[in-house]
Amino acid sequence: MQGIILFAHGARLSQWAEPFERVAQSVRAARPDVVVELAFLEFMSPDLAQCGQGLVEQGCQRVDVLPLFLGAGGHVRKDLPERVEELATRFPEVVWTLRAAAGESDLVVQALAQLALQIVSSPQGDLAA
Repeated sequence: MQGIILFAHGARLSQWAEPFERVAQSVRAARPDVVVELAFLEFMSPDLAQCGQGLVEQGCQRVDVLPLFLGAGGHVRKDLPERVEELATRFPEVVWTLRAAAGESDLVVQALAQLALQIVSSPQGDLAA
């Protein structure tokens, strides 16, 4: 069984997580054969360790960790690899793969560019929902 952890920073305000929850729901809808979970670095739960353990308990044998960060700063370059390595040590029977930050993907860069172009092209600068 395959799992994916969508890993976000976290915030004190619960509404902050809504876009990330929508991403998780979209992935679940598109790939019902994959266990999709959302984990947070701080302020929110579950954290990566809790989320990873839950995926192992659900029978996942392969887990990808996708940082939902626009850039690869200290958390993505230092903290996250250490935490994924801790999971790999705790659960060596599972293949753990840390992916590049979402913001490094050309898909995300182009989506943000299209959003900016939509704003500057709109007379009122309104965004389409």
